[in-house]
Amino acid sequence: MNVATFILIELVALPLMLVLGLVIGYYYKQNQYEKAQLQQKVEAERILEEAKEQARLIEIQARDQALGLIQKAEADIERKRNELNKEEDRLQKRREELDIRLDRIDKREQNLNKRQSVIDRRANEIERLHEQQMEELQRISQMSIEEARAILLADVEKEARNDMARIIRQIETEAREEGEARARKLIAAAIQRVASDHVVEITTSVVEIPSDEMKGRIIGRNGRNIHAFEQAAGVDVIVDDTPEAVTISCFDPVRREIARRALAKLIQDGRIHPAHIEKILKNEQKEVERAIIEAGEQAVYEAGVPGLHPEIVKTLGRLKYRTSYGQNQLGHAIETAKLAAMIAAELGADVEVARTAALLHDLGKAVDHSMEGTHAQLGAEIAKRYGLPAKVVNAIASHHHEVEQESVEAAIVEAADAISGARPGARRESLEQYIKRVRALEEIANSHHGVTSSYALQAGREVRIFVRPEEVDDLASMQMARDIARKIEESMQYPGQIKVTVIRETRAIDYAK
Repeated sequence: MNVATFILIELVALPLMLVLGLVIGYYYKQNQYEKAQLQQKVEAERILEEAKEQARLIEIQARDQALGLIQKAEADIERKRNELNKEEDRLQKRREELDIRLDRIDKREQNLNKRQSVIDRRANEIERLHEQQMEELQRISQMSIEEARAILLADVEKEARNDMARIIRQIETEAREEGEARARKLIAAAIQRVASDHVVEITTSVVEIPSDEMKGRIIGRNGRNIHAFEQAAGVDVIVDDTPEAVTISCFDPVRREIARRALAKLIQDGRIHPAHIEKILKNEQKEVERAIIEAGEQAVYEAGVPGLHPEIVKTLGRLKYRTSYGQNQLGHAIETAKLAAMIAAELGADVEVARTAALLHDLGKAVDHSMEGTHAQLGAEIAKRYGLPAKVVNAIASHHHEVEQESVEAAIVEAADAISGARPGARRESLEQYIKRVRALEEIANSHHGVTSSYALQAGREVRIFVRPEEVDDLASMQMARDIARKIEESMQYPGQIKVTVIRETRAIDYAK
């Protein structure tokens, strides 16, 4: 077999083999597919049987659980039914008991009604007997019930007022003895530790001149110089017949001091004309402002009150040129601060609050000539404006009882202020003011009902009032003393304190014949 034949055979056999392979592959896959379907069908039947079996088991289990729940519910129903039966039996017993009690109550009520009727009859009989007795008593005494009651109440009131007066007098005496002893000790200790000068200052600013010829130069041609000085300084210059002296008058003590210094400088310099007057006044104004600040800082240092606002220190320094009854107000403030600190230390109060409030208690006097309001109100407003504590503000505002005192430090400041003003040599007043004050004291005392006479004693520091004993009893005399003291505080200005004494004297007179 040659090569060509071999190639021809291969060419013929190769397609046959391919066809045979495809046929064999098709039948093989068909066989495998049928086997797989058969296997899947068997598996599906198995799964279906298992599901049916599981469903049957679940159904059986559910039936068992339902049966158990039914049995449990029936048992609960039976138990509840038994409990309800027992409760019904108990309620029935209670109902029977209540019926029995109601019967008893009805019987008792019937008995009480019978007794009440008996009591009412007896009460009516007692009332009738009482009316008969009252009528008999009125017939015997020849007075009505209202008249007898009025007499009895009057006797009781009189006896009660006497007892009240006696008790009040006893309590006041004990409190006064104990309080005066302790206060005397505190005040004596405080005053002994404060050394103060007597009043030597005067309230009028007087400028000395070398000769009376200088008065003409001060006045100037047609009054030009004096008018320019008064207008620029805001003061009145009084040039009278007083030898070698010129008086400066002004309500503002600071302006008066500036004018006094400037006029003294002008007299010393000798050049007195409007232009030079204005220059000297400006220079002296700066010097006085510097002196005011230095005086305020010195006062704060002496009183031991550091840390105050500069405006408060400056306002405090203005008190250097302010006096009250001849007492310098800056010195009075320092003295009051020292006294208040000592009293507060003895009483266990807040020393710093008392010291600060006492130093600033008259701060309003530095501005009361240019602002409306009392010096206590103005001082409290300034202290509040610059952030001082509420206790300090209240102590300043209440040291003349214009507002209610809210702390013991406020009372200490008031006491220290009174001590500083009332001590010997602290203040003085003119004869005209003294006579006016004495007259006002007697007028206030005589304005009350039942007063026969009144006398101002001890330079106006005490007023004694004599009353009619048949019109004013002991209790009314005590009330009168308080009323007069309160009216004096509200309507008068005075240094220190004024003692009010009401005297009620009963005299029994008879004659032996």
